[in-house]
Amino acid sequence: MNYLHSHPTIVMESPRNLGYRQPAEWQPHKACWLAFPSHRDLWLDALDIVQAEFVALAKAIASSETLEILVLQETAAIAKELLKDLPVRFHEINFGDIWMRDITPIYVKDAVGNLGALKFQWNGWGGKYLLEHDNLVATNILNTFDIPKFEFDWVLEGGAIEVDGEGTCLTTKQCLLNPNRNPNMDQAAIELGLKNALGVEKILWIEEGLLNDHTDGHIDTIARFVAPQKVMCMYPTSTDDPNHQVLLDIASQLESMTDAQGRNLEVIKIPSPSLILDDEGEIMPASYLNFYISNDSVIIPTYGSDNDDLAVQAIAKHFPDRKVIGLSAKHILLGGGAFHCITCHQPI
Repeated sequence: MNYLHSHPTIVMESPRNLGYRQPAEWQPHKACWLAFPSHRDLWLDALDIVQAEFVALAKAIASSETLEILVLQETAAIAKELLKDLPVRFHEINFGDIWMRDITPIYVKDAVGNLGALKFQWNGWGGKYLLEHDNLVATNILNTFDIPKFEFDWVLEGGAIEVDGEGTCLTTKQCLLNPNRNPNMDQAAIELGLKNALGVEKILWIEEGLLNDHTDGHIDTIARFVAPQKVMCMYPTSTDDPNHQVLLDIASQLESMTDAQGRNLEVIKIPSPSLILDDEGEIMPASYLNFYISNDSVIIPTYGSDNDDLAVQAIAKHFPDRKVIGLSAKHILLGGGAFHCITCHQPI
């Protein structure tokens, strides 16, 4: 196992004041961090197929990025066998579940390209899912390499923010202004915190996200930057869509916004998956926007919807220099998220 004990320097100055900012996801990555699905008590009979969906995703990412994968001691051998032909470094670090976007550090870079890491507080998506070890994942990852670390005393999950790399950050009021996250911080305090941490100049607020979203409206399921000034959202293709009005409202809100450079956002609309149900007939928070942008690909979650191919083709038009791949994520979605939720890119 590659688990080195170093001690990253904790920096007291704000990242913004030192010239750090969070890069856009389409900028170059050194690696992608994931956690191998291992908890039978959480995934029950779905675990094997969740592992298969995970492996398919890992193979797609591995064509252009090193994989840094957390494994539990008891399932490390299975992970190594399933991923044996890929460029993987395994880390025996305990974790509660696979939602790495939210429990890993958030990476920033300074003006000359030096990497830094942001570590926020963790409270299990507002106290809903407090799984053992998740609160230590970011610290244990940062102990594997030595970069400046910035620690914050408030709650933020990586899936709650989306940046364009040019000073603009998208988020949602449903999540970041929710009293279950930071009850002592108002909107002005959250905005200042995001600006100082992420090195951004402007915060754009969407009101709310998808029905039955465990994360309280994470932005990475409802609006994604695909280039500077260009943001992608979904539209309903039928009145059966459980998010029909919400999706219309999100598009309308985006169309009224300008970025940090003062430019009107170009809003790109792709079809939504429409109504996706689990085996108990419950509505699932399915989103094609929960894609992962790797160095050479865009990997899009699909759900067995009639709109899967339409969405993949619509997204592909906006990534002409990358392969665009649709892969099944319906069983991963049983846990509440998809590909963006289970990955975390580490910039070069």
